[in-house]
Amino acid sequence: MMLMRIRRILVSAAVLALLAAACGGAGPGGGGTAPLLPADPFELPSFDFAAYEELLGQLQGTPVVVNIWASWCGPCRSEAPHLAAAARAYEGRVQFLGVDILDARESAREFMREFGWTYPSVFDETGAIRDRLGIIGQPATLFYGADGELVDTWIGPIGEAELTKAVEGLLA
Repeated sequence: MMLMRIRRILVSAAVLALLAAACGGAGPGGGGTAPLLPADPFELPSFDFAAYEELLGQLQGTPVVVNIWASWCGPCRSEAPHLAAAARAYEGRVQFLGVDILDARESAREFMREFGWTYPSVFDETGAIRDRLGIIGQPATLFYGADGELVDTWIGPIGEAELTKAVEGLLA
């Protein structure tokens, strides 16, 4: 009787272990959480600083260009075509990500469509991500190496040549 009880406990434990392994597989960042990178560029999910940091962790292994922007920001409009072109040119080698701040989602989506952005942005209604990064104003562009380390920061609208040089530096 005792032997059968032990056997049932061991079988139950093995089944639970298999179920846990099947349900809790590690995601891209190895943490077992669902991927945070929006599959639809126009989704604009709400993010806070913790989610931003988690997403960067999930993207490790790929260089990342993060642009902090808003649809109402004039300098953001001047750099938007350069970002769209670079995202297309480096697709598959560099992940571009926008952080839309202090904005309205529909205005942000219209901005993204107007400039042909094919990469995702996240929505930071209060600007908390920008603030926690120690950045004042927008736009700002941050360049992360494949190891997840911040390599460079560009404050203000970035030109085509400067953007290309910084992205090429990430790939060197």
